[in-house]
Order: sequence, then structure tokens, then C-alpha cells
Amino acid sequence: MDSRAEAERSLFETSHVLGALLASSPLLTQAWSRSLRANAGSATFVLDRSDDAVFVAFSGAHTDASTSAASSGLDGGFFEPVPLYSGARELFALLGGGEGDEDGQPPPVLLQAGALRLFMSLYHSSEFQVLISETKNKSVVLTGHSVGGCVASLLGLYFLCASSARANAPTPASLLCITFGSPMIGNETLSRAILRERWGGRFCHVVAQHDIMPRLLFCPLNSMPNQFTTLIHNLMQSWRVSMCNPQSSRSTLGLSDDQKAELHQYISMHVSEAAAEQKHYMGSYRPFGNYALCSTEGAVCISDPLTVLKMLQLTFMTGDASSSIEEQHISYGDLVSKLSENLQFKKRLHSEEYETKSNYSVGVSLALEASGIGVQDMGAMEAREWLELSMCRRPNLNSASLAIKLAKVTPCRAQIEWYKDLCDGDMGYYDCFKLRKAPKRDGKVNINRIKLGHFWDGLLSMLQDNKLPHNFLKRDKWVNAAQFYKLLVEPLDIAEYYRCQHYKTRGHYLNHGRERRYEVFDKWWNEDKESSEKAANRKRSKFAGLTQDSCFWAKVEEAREWIENAQGEKNPTKLVKLWENINGFESYANGLIERKEVSIDVLAPRSSFSFWVNAVKEMKLKQACSVPSSSVLVGVTGGM
Repeated sequence: MDSRAEAERSLFETSHVLGALLASSPLLTQAWSRSLRANAGSATFVLDRSDDAVFVAFSGAHTDASTSAASSGLDGGFFEPVPLYSGARELFALLGGGEGDEDGQPPPVLLQAGALRLFMSLYHSSEFQVLISETKNKSVVLTGHSVGGCVASLLGLYFLCASSARANAPTPASLLCITFGSPMIGNETLSRAILRERWGGRFCHVVAQHDIMPRLLFCPLNSMPNQFTTLIHNLMQSWRVSMCNPQSSRSTLGLSDDQKAELHQYISMHVSEAAAEQKHYMGSYRPFGNYALCSTEGAVCISDPLTVLKMLQLTFMTGDASSSIEEQHISYGDLVSKLSENLQFKKRLHSEEYETKSNYSVGVSLALEASGIGVQDMGAMEAREWLELSMCRRPNLNSASLAIKLAKVTPCRAQIEWYKDLCDGDMGYYDCFKLRKAPKRDGKVNINRIKLGHFWDGLLSMLQDNKLPHNFLKRDKWVNAAQFYKLLVEPLDIAEYYRCQHYKTRGHYLNHGRERRYEVFDKWWNEDKESSEKAANRKRSKFAGLTQDSCFWAKVEEAREWIENAQGEKNPTKLVKLWENINGFESYANGLIERKEVSIDVLAPRSSFSFWVNAVKEMKLKQACSVPSSSVLVGVTGGM
């Protein structure tokens, strides 16, 4: 295969290939059959072992779920987005935070009230302990239809949060969550958190072309006209009857064509409004994970949230919705059974087209057709553009491009290393940069510092937007490069923070000035057990090239403030506290020096740390020569 064909295959790898994998494997069929059993049963969930996997299917027709949703969902708060409350907040703590809003505060994670209530009820039940014991260290597939899919998604998020928070948490060895016609469960912050944690690949939401349930929560439920409230309420009751009795003929309301058309138009309008806002969309609900958009022609799999949102709109608006809008929510079995058949048929049908057109062009055409949008349909051109945009994110090519960019910024890093070596013998590069002793030279270092920061911020942005391969962080090259950058450059960021005296208005660096990228790099390094354990067990014969605590100088700055405060403090209680802090840092610094985990610039004769050591010795000498109170004597024992 030539380079062009290889590149085109990379362009195409994130959509139809994933859809083909789902269609050609038994996973969807197996998951749907378990979901049907859960719907027809009386329990909250069905647990089933199959070969090496454990399937856990949650009922969408269970009395607590379906009845609550149908009777109170539209006007009783079941589908209302709510923040995590006490008890739930601890379980999903890793999802918190996100990008700040206009006031600088991170917007909270909002979850669907009814689904969260159902999950918390399960969590506090005796059944939950059975579920935990049966899934621990197993390959687990969570699944569910309708509201059952919401509970399955929340359990998946719980497992992922628990395994990330605690090394020995009783969680599955591997996890996949497959939902069918599930309403959305969270907001923009949740979607971004899942992208940030790289969990999107653990979720696959199967959505039929004209199923209103996955699109319903884009509508303003609290202000929905009564005619639609009543209509949807009746539809949900009808669906529940069919879900509880899958072997009987499907229950339908016998909606008129006018009613179907009006409902379709109403939902289309609100999905279109949400999609039209694109990147500025900050509505209550937002897609996350992979979406398998199914039609009678096949399925297309998409992971980008913006493309998912747009395709939910365009697929819903295309075709004869009036003939299927009433039944599609309970017809996933028909769609799933046809997927493999459609895949094989299209392979034969398009064999000649593959020979005359590029893989990429044919792939986009197949994805468009599989979504249920014909080339002559209204919105076909727009859908094609969105599919191309989604496919062109090409994670592997982006990763290769990043490697080239890293090589281009490596000279910036090399110049900072040279600067550090130049300063080591005098006061060290931290204090030289902070004091700007050589403005021209220090200015160039500052430019290099900023360039490197932009590169790594760009890399994190690509990770958050899911534009890099899922195994990106398993590549030691990037984890090690990020660690080296942090150890080399963060001391310069700390120097700049204190040079500009930001600590006086914002507070000290550790709590108020540290960039998010360094916190992320800490997490990468700690999760790379092999590298971190090797570094921890390493016995050094000489001082490290870079101080192994990148925040060491921030701690020195705080320790300097403690010394200044101790010199003028008259309150014995406060003085004891200050000396506890001073002695604590002194002990910590001594440990780093004894293990040779500091660079020689820390011990440079005119470094801030060396001056601090001398100041502590002088104060302790004065204390020893005076007659301090017994409480203060306790605080000043020990020495460097």
C-alpha cells in the first residue's frame, strides 16, 4: 500500500471501521438480548456470564425506572439535570471541575436526576455487593435499553472513577458499556471530563434514526406544550407495555399522521437549535462516548461530541419519520439483526467503487449511507461535511505531527538546559531568572519557556478533544518528555510568579498559581508505575541533573515567608506553628539532599535555599542564646 493510501486509511479509521467492527461482532446482539431479558424481568438488573465476559443488563421497564420516568419525567423532575449531591459527589469526585466559566469558577457536573436516583438506590442495596463481587477483575459488558441504559452508564462511570482513585478498588478488569435508545445523562462538564480522562472508548450508545428518546432532553421539558407532554407521556407508557412483554405484538397508540408530524417537527426544532450553537453550545445535556447511529441501511460510529450532536439532528430530519417515530424506540432488535447483513451486502455492492475511488471518499459515502441519509436527501451535503470533519481528526497522523512539533521545540528546551548549566555555579537558574540579572539573556529564556508551554497546552487540548490515539499515554516517549519538561521549566514558572509578586494578590504558587498542565503531568508520571517506581528506587551516586520535586522552589518561597514572620512574631502559639512549618520543610529538604534528588543549583552559594539555610541557623543560634519560653524551645529543636 502506498503512502497516500495509508494516509487515507488513517483518515477513515474512526468511523466506518468502528461501525463495521460492531456490526461484524456478536457484542451488539448479545447486549440487546440481555437488555430484552432485563426489560421483561422483575429485577433491577440481570447478570449473565458468557465465556470470559460478564454481562450486566439494566431494565428500562422496571417499575422504579420506567413508571417514574413516564409518570413524572416531563413535569416531575425525573429528567431534570441536577448537580451531584452529598453521597453521590464522593462516588463521582473525579468528574468534578472542568474549564472555568465567566466568573472563573468551574461549572458543576450535572446528571439526570432520575437516573442518578436509580443508581444511588442500587448503590445502597444488598444487590450492589453481589454485583461488585461478580464483576471484580472480570471483563464486563454493561448494557441497558432506554432508562436502563442511563443506569448502566452511571455504573460504568462509577467503576472508572473508583479504579482511578484507588489502586486496589473492586472493579472490572476491562469495561464496555453499550446502551440502546438511552436518554442523555449529563451536561457539557461531564462530556469534557470523560474526554479528559480518555474514557470515551468505554461507551457505545446505539441510537435509531427516528428514536425520539435519545433526542428528547434537548427539548425544554418544563415549558413543553401540553399536547406534546401528553403525547410523549402516552408513548412512554405504551413502550413500557411492549418492553415488559417482548414476545407479544408491539403496543402502539395509533397516532395519526398529523400527530407524528407535529411531534417530529417539535423535537427536530429543538435538536436543531442545540446543534446550531456548535462549540458555544452549553445546554443542559451533551453527548459523550461513541454513538452508533443506526438506520435500515446500517450504522455509522462517531465519537466527536459536536459531530454526534449535528448527526442526531440531520439523521432525525431525514427519511419518513412518521412511519417509524412511534415504534423505533422498541425496534432495536430489528436494526441490530440487520447490521451484519447490511455490512456484507455493501462490501459486495461497492467493490467496483473501491477500485475507482479513494478509500477515504468511499468510506465517507458508506458512512453517510449507513446513517440513513441518501445523497439526494436534504442535509446530505452538510452531513457529509461533518462526517469528513470527524474522520479527518486522524489520531495517528496527529500523533506523528506532534512528534515533529516536539522536535521543533526541542532547541528551546536545549537553550534552557544551557542556561541552567551556566547559572549552576553562582546562584542557580531559578534565582538568576527571578532576579533578571542579564535581561537580554533572561528574556530569550522567557520566550523559550512560553513556547514550550504553548506546545504542551496544545497537546493537552488535543487529548481533551479526543484527537490523539487512545494508547497515546502508554507511550513512554510522551510521559518521559512531559516529566522532563516539568522538572526543567516549572521552576522558571515559579520564579516568574514570585518575580511578578502574584503571591501577594493571589496567594502562594502551590495553591493558587500552578498551571493545570503540571498537575496532569504529575498524574501521568504516577500512573506510569514502571517509570515512577524505577525513579523512586534509584540510588544516586551524584546529584540529579534536575531537582526531582518540580515545586521545590515554591516550597522554598513559602519557607522564606515563615522565617520572616517568625522574626517578628510575638504570639508564642503562632511562633510554635511557624517553627513546626520551618522544621518540617527543613527535614524534607534534608531528605532530598541526602538522596541526592536535588540538582547542584539548589546548593549554589547564592541560591535562595542556601540563604534560607543560613537564616535558619542564625535564628536557631539566637534562640539558643536567649531564654525562650518552653513552648518555643519545643519548636526549634533540630538543625540542618
